[in-house]
Amino acid sequence: MREWLYEAGIGEARAALVEDGAIVTAEIEADDDGVRAGTIAEVRLDRITVPGRRAVVRLDSGEEALIEPVPKGVSEGGRLLVEIHRAALAETGRTKLALARPAQSGATAADGPGLLARIGAGGDPVRQLHAHQPDALEAAGWSELLEEAANGEAAFDGGSLHLSLTPAMSLIDVDGWLDPAALAVAGAAAAARMIVRHGIGGSIGIDLPTVEGKAPRLAAAEAVDAILPQPFERTAVNGFGFLQIVCRRARPSLPERLRRDPVGAAARALLRRAERTPGAGPRTLTAAPAVIDRIAGRPGWGRELERRLGAPFVLRADAGLAISAGHVDAQTP
Repeated sequence: MREWLYEAGIGEARAALVEDGAIVTAEIEADDDGVRAGTIAEVRLDRITVPGRRAVVRLDSGEEALIEPVPKGVSEGGRLLVEIHRAALAETGRTKLALARPAQSGATAADGPGLLARIGAGGDPVRQLHAHQPDALEAAGWSELLEEAANGEAAFDGGSLHLSLTPAMSLIDVDGWLDPAALAVAGAAAAARMIVRHGIGGSIGIDLPTVEGKAPRLAAAEAVDAILPQPFERTAVNGFGFLQIVCRRARPSLPERLRRDPVGAAARALLRRAERTPGAGPRTLTAAPAVIDRIAGRPGWGRELERRLGAPFVLRADAGLAISAGHVDAQTP
């Protein structure tokens, strides 16, 4: 059976497409993501950076976006209708602004679809999860998926993958103990599954073992074609075993989310654990000081947690804990 599992958590929504008990692909939508891809909005042309080609526009929320090309007849300070083609992306040391383009004639302002709407439009059934139910996400391997996204390590039959995020592209290195031709094919398939599993987009490089002859290189490329959904473009596998893929990048991937803000990810995960900790009395959330500070700094999270628990909670900082090592204790009244 194939179905989406969806959970409206505190601070983020989560979804995973599960088939035969395993996660095929997953996505997180955080409450501070900014403007969504697909949004059509009236904006102000804030400043032109490349005359006739590129400008920065400002949404009513204050968020900025790049627009290419600059519509004719609109000068700085003017208003125009745009469509958000790609959400903002946070990278190490910088943030890539959202990308906009002029809206089509006749378009009207509307928010882009949220996570629940997008997965519901795909044709697979959607099951919404609640904290009082058995943890179906965890049973499918949710924690293992997040760990893989955070550290970039994944095993497959015959080898392993390592994912590195760079400003230019996402790189997947394939290593293993099979003979080179078999490893190239198996590694290419495993890398393609990782791309789908984590929602990785943009420019992607797969570093396969060097193999002799065109046949194994072609087989490796065909293994990618059999798994990656269209549309995407790719090169052939070159003589050094390198394959490059380019596909649409509308929003951050799971690895980008977890690595750009590990404290926020840990805080939201701790709130999820608190929701699911049984008990009738107050809950004590213990975590690294940075995680506790993040939760304390978002009072709306705390109010929602108390509403869902029907009980108060206490935050306790422990400097000896790693960021991901928070825990929750329930007290009896």
